[in-house]
Amino acid sequence: MTISRRQALLGGTLGVGGIALQAQRALAAQGAPAGRGWESTYSGQDAKAEPPGMPGKDYTPVVTPNGVALPFKVVDGVKVFHLWAEEVDHEFAPGLRAKCWGYNGRVHGPTIEAVEGDRVRIYVTNKLSAPTSVHWHGLFVPNGMDGVAGLTQPVIKPKETFKYEFTLRQHGTFMYHSHHDEMTQMALGLMGLIVIHPRRPSADYKVQRDFAMLLSEWNIPAGASRPNPLAMNDFNVLTINAKAFPGTAPLVVKKGDRVRMRFGNLSAMDHHPIHMHGHFFKLVATDGGQIPTSAQWPEATVLVPVGSTRDVELVADAPGDWPVHCHMTHHVMNQMGHRFPNTISMKTGELDQKVRKLVPGYMTMGQDGMGDMADMKMPVPPNSIPMSGGTGQFGTITMGGMFTILKVREKLTSYDADPGWYQHPKGTVASLAETADLSRDGIKV
Repeated sequence: MTISRRQALLGGTLGVGGIALQAQRALAAQGAPAGRGWESTYSGQDAKAEPPGMPGKDYTPVVTPNGVALPFKVVDGVKVFHLWAEEVDHEFAPGLRAKCWGYNGRVHGPTIEAVEGDRVRIYVTNKLSAPTSVHWHGLFVPNGMDGVAGLTQPVIKPKETFKYEFTLRQHGTFMYHSHHDEMTQMALGLMGLIVIHPRRPSADYKVQRDFAMLLSEWNIPAGASRPNPLAMNDFNVLTINAKAFPGTAPLVVKKGDRVRMRFGNLSAMDHHPIHMHGHFFKLVATDGGQIPTSAQWPEATVLVPVGSTRDVELVADAPGDWPVHCHMTHHVMNQMGHRFPNTISMKTGELDQKVRKLVPGYMTMGQDGMGDMADMKMPVPPNSIPMSGGTGQFGTITMGGMFTILKVREKLTSYDADPGWYQHPKGTVASLAETADLSRDGIKV
């Protein structure tokens, strides 16, 4: 409804209350709820299901880096999925494995992908030693399908299989996770992503690359074989789709591609400001729904709060290898960067020689920061990963954890293969300054 300037100025005759009443009546006439003009969300009843949307025909499947989509079959017009919760021996990065809990042999669980209006039936089998349940985080479902053990359903006991069934009434990026003993079960990995495509997408919905990424955090002491679910802070393994860099798969795109990145955050305690180099993007959706084009704004960093999802879109127009990472500095480091004593600028003198008489091979580390420690190639405890990440084409990348690389290429034969390191055009790489250049420009060092 539009209220004219003349109506707004007629305060003595119509008044603010009168304008509000007129607005309510206009909204009611349009079928919208009265009051503050909020849109309705969910009536509490299942909608009429539409024919099942099929990949390749009704939507382009998302890519879950380091992950997979959950397979389904169609039975009498209903999409049927099967999840099973079980213990999983999971590799976070080369050198670090742990016994976690996951779904279908994976941590995190497979991405559930469907279309708005689909009728879905999801069987959940409990192969764990403890009871569990599954909550469909952000979805509009009948109350008895919400998955909160003890409140909306009984627990799923070990060896039992439960059936969840409902019609998908919205589109967007959502999540699923255990809602029984969450502190333990989510800390051990029982979570996954849900992507629901619009039934009748707008013209601007189509993208060439659509990535889905679940952010989480773990406490795994160096050498331990299982995450510690009792931790409330000091999370030392930060992951994208349960992988820490250099275990994270790159995001491969072609120059000019329109790219969507869907971020979900089921970390225990931390929000994550995800920053992208070389590009800006627009925030286009939250788990509450699409953001109108007129309300989208450009960013280079998007804050993904705990328990939320955020979708961003960009045009990949700058060739190169561009970092995508959490900008909390301790979230781009791995285990061995935690609990070191602070020795920055310490003058050790003959300390090392004296200590070596008691501890052969001792070396004080970190006097010049943590970056150099990655190049020392020192032995680390078994089943642990050092602070820094991997090796780049110019040396050690002193970042790990919640870090991946957007690889934009002008010529690309396949999205499925890592194209290797970017080959920079001549003269476009920062390099050691020449003495002649310093002299010419009057720079004294």
